[in-house]
Amino acid sequence: MKGVIVNCLAEMVTQRFGKEKWEAALEKAGLNRTTTFMGMKDYDDALVLKLVNSVCNVLGISLQQAADAFGEYWVCNFAPKVYPIYYKGVNSAKEFLLKMDHVHEMTTKSLPGASPPRFGYQWKDDKTLIMTYNSKRGLIDIMIGLIKGVGKYYKENLKVTKLGPDKVEIKFP
Repeated sequence: MKGVIVNCLAEMVTQRFGKEKWEAALEKAGLNRTTTFMGMKDYDDALVLKLVNSVCNVLGISLQQAADAFGEYWVCNFAPKVYPIYYKGVNSAKEFLLKMDHVHEMTTKSLPGASPPRFGYQWKDDKTLIMTYNSKRGLIDIMIGLIKGVGKYYKENLKVTKLGPDKVEIKFP
């Protein structure tokens, strides 16, 4: 997993809960309290997930609460600063979500070692999208948090339902 993911997590925890909580999570994960992550460097998935679990433990929140908080922070705060081009010309949650597979395809081609999830799309009706998550990582709960974050960013009340380990139903307003 790219270090940029951990950098976003660190920024979110530090800004919302304080530097001490982030340092405690690092320590709980077996890392030095001053550990930093390089944005484009690859880190072992197990290490990143251990750190996420440590954050949950230190903050006293569930993994789903962490996924929702991370998704909202990534989409609404972090990504617009780091990846503003992905937001350019996009006017709705639907447009943004439908663009993500292409973004991840381009990321895979242009960034050595990148393996972001890929997405499939199937319309159930004109307001209901079934989005398929394709990744060996099995992090669909983080995808759900990110989708909810997209809804908040575009001020749209999306109804997001997990249908299984690789499928999510999104109802647009």
